Amino acid sequence: MDILTQLLKDIPIPPMVKIRQQFDDTQLADPAGALRETLAQPKAAQAIRPGQQVAVAVGSRGVANIAELTRETIVAIKAAGGQPFIVPSMGSHGGASAEGQAEVLAHLGITEETVGAPIRSTMEVVEIGKLDNGLPVYVDRFAYEADAIVVINRIKPHTAFRGAIESGIMKMLAIGLGKQKGAEACHQLGFKYMAVNVPLMARMMLEKLPVAYGVAVVENAYDQTRHVEILTPDILEEREMVLLEMAKANMPKLLFDQIDVLVIDYIGKNISGDGMDPNVTGRYPTPYATGGPDVSKMVILDLTPETKGNANGIGTADFTTQRLVDGTDLATMYANGLTSTVCAPTKIATTLANDRLAIQAAVKTCNILDYTTCKLVRIKDTLHLGEIEISVNLLEAAKLHTGIEVLSSEPYEWTFDAQGNLTK
Repeated sequence: MDILTQLLKDIPIPPMVKIRQQFDDTQLADPAGALRETLAQPKAAQAIRPGQQVAVAVGSRGVANIAELTRETIVAIKAAGGQPFIVPSMGSHGGASAEGQAEVLAHLGITEETVGAPIRSTMEVVEIGKLDNGLPVYVDRFAYEADAIVVINRIKPHTAFRGAIESGIMKMLAIGLGKQKGAEACHQLGFKYMAVNVPLMARMMLEKLPVAYGVAVVENAYDQTRHVEILTPDILEEREMVLLEMAKANMPKLLFDQIDVLVIDYIGKNISGDGMDPNVTGRYPTPYATGGPDVSKMVILDLTPETKGNANGIGTADFTTQRLVDGTDLATMYANGLTSTVCAPTKIATTLANDRLAIQAAVKTCNILDYTTCKLVRIKDTLHLGEIEISVNLLEAAKLHTGIEVLSSEPYEWTFDAQGNLTK
């Protein structure tokens, strides 16, 4: 028995129960149909002229119904006489390579066959100007050469800063459409100034580029489309501020203020830019954003297949598994830190051989006198917070919360396979 196993073998893992966290589940019954009607309105239809080459910017996050929404946008552009093509707009994601970014889109279900438009992927950019502070502003070469640009993105709180504009259409213009060089430039002065620099860069792009409109999406707490809206340049910034407040009001969250151990099954770039959303975990990569529960120790068990080995965010956890580390593409992960200038999330958390030991290590170090009283929460990922597991030590608090339904009739113990990994 090795020293780590010896130290952890008697650390108890508390019995668990399943609960359902209940949030406002308002959603569009037919998101594609709702967007189709919106795109048929004059402000969208008249923004595209016959014969125009139209670059449609699509990013890398796990936006609900993104392939369907992209396809409807392509259909509307064609109906207006435009000739659309897809431009991956994801900064340095996809390993900061043209092929990698096209592959990310394919994982999201966006290919020429599925959306009806070719993918034109390049990391080449054009500098269109400089901010007063000296930061250059870049744009994807294909988008720069297009006659019109359409941007599709979800509006949501950012994971590393707070401002009137956070993550949405303007951020995709400033960072996503700027590719690796644009993302690097926007991050150059750090997240302390992102709330200023993102809008400044986006405004310059709106002034100098033929942006026709943005397709803005707001989701509910269950990762489903709640609202879609067309934002033309004249109203884009003002409306995005309003939609950000809507998004904040509909964010999923953990309904417990203090958690001793948080276990997360999966992180990945398809879940959040930080692998898991700090707005949910309360663990932020910078000091410029706050919120969420007080989590003493956090464990991450594995990576999503879609993240292609990019474990960005693992550094904000306390413990992880050898399985996750073995599946990590260090070069791809480090590219995020080098581009964003925030390198703490790309460090490797304390690594244990398997799930059991990683969880036991978190319990041992969560600073409580009696390990059997550990308040433990397990989630699949930070996008899916409806049905989750909690330890019996949180059961009374759960029963008193009007937004929680207890699903288990009796507490149960987790089971582990011969390798020490959770069986379900």
